[in-house]
Amino acid sequence: MKGVSEVNRCRINKDLCDYGPEPLIVNIERLSNLNPYYRIALWTGRHLQVTLMSIRAGGDIGLEMHPNLDQFIRVVSGFGIVKMGNCRDKLNQHKKVDGNYAIVIPAGTWHNLINIGKQPLKLYSIYAPPGHPFGTIHETKEIAEEAEGH
Repeated sequence: MKGVSEVNRCRINKDLCDYGPEPLIVNIERLSNLNPYYRIALWTGRHLQVTLMSIRAGGDIGLEMHPNLDQFIRVVSGFGIVKMGNCRDKLNQHKKVDGNYAIVIPAGTWHNLINIGKQPLKLYSIYAPPGHPFGTIHETKEIAEEAEGH
């Protein structure tokens, strides 16, 4: 499902829905750990978006590059390896990450985050400007790739 209407946005889970663009105060770690979906938009505004992600054991975000947006990722729980670089074939930055790490990805940087743990990798991601339509819910990576035309 690419997204949901505003009327239906909270029927999926009373806590996990897109609250934007209204002001919001939440326990982001609790919601990140509750999230069962590959990706769900938690807050979408005109200039910024917060999504929650759950990457299955052995899974990854997939090698990608956003030419026109900056991205911030905060790992909440689990273990991963982040790879980044200026070229698709030259990811010269590698780092093991866990719940103590934040990852800042400037526009135009190729990146991937791979779950190397036995449990889902839980995180939240901030896109500026928004990277997905209001109300986005991708239950799996495969659904996300289909919705994004990969």
